[in-house]
Amino acid sequence: MNEEELKAIKVDKSVDARGTSCPGPLLAAKKAIGQIEKGQVMEVLSADEGTKKDIPKWCTKKGFEYLGTIEESGFFKILLRK
Repeated sequence: MNEEELKAIKVDKSVDARGTSCPGPLLAAKKAIGQIEKGQVMEVLSADEGTKKDIPKWCTKKGFEYLGTIEESGFFKILLRK
């Protein structure tokens, strides 16, 4: 998916982990994933560079669909579907 397509996705849950560093964003995502239904989309906001690798790996391990990452000014939006 390109950035324009990612930005058009309706997000059901947003997790703001910008104030934490690794493994904080991943732990926040693990905690929040239980609050959405299968098929819904969650975004993780993070300023930690490692999160761009951690979230996709976690998605693969858990069977979630990693949709992509949008780079914003000073942070990343990482989108996944449960």
